[in-house]
Amino acid sequence: NKSIIQNSGEIICEIEPTSDHPKWSKAIAVIDQSVPHFHLKTKEDYTILKGKLNLIVDGKEYQLPQGQSFIIEPGQHHSAKGNETWVEVQSTPGWTPSDHIIVPHKDNI
Repeated sequence: NKSIIQNSGEIICEIEPTSDHPKWSKAIAVIDQSVPHFHLKTKEDYTILKGKLNLIVDGKEYQLPQGQSFIIEPGQHHSAKGNETWVEVQSTPGWTPSDHIIVPHKDNI
């Protein structure tokens, strides 16, 4: 029941999908560039497994080296840039497509 989601700048492999346990999920994301988005319900805990990540949360930029963690709260607009950067993403409750809301282009961060 695992799945892989790919867009132009990010590959996501769900290793502990929401369908197995709705209260949480875990994925590995390989990020070059993620699309600015937010979640109404989901809190995400990013841990950098390989490489460095430039994370933008509510317009503020964070440089995250390998081993660093960062928590993104519901409602916070965020996007990320990396160079095939591997990130473990723990979501609480589990990630769902309906709670992945793309920020309109004019408001992109």
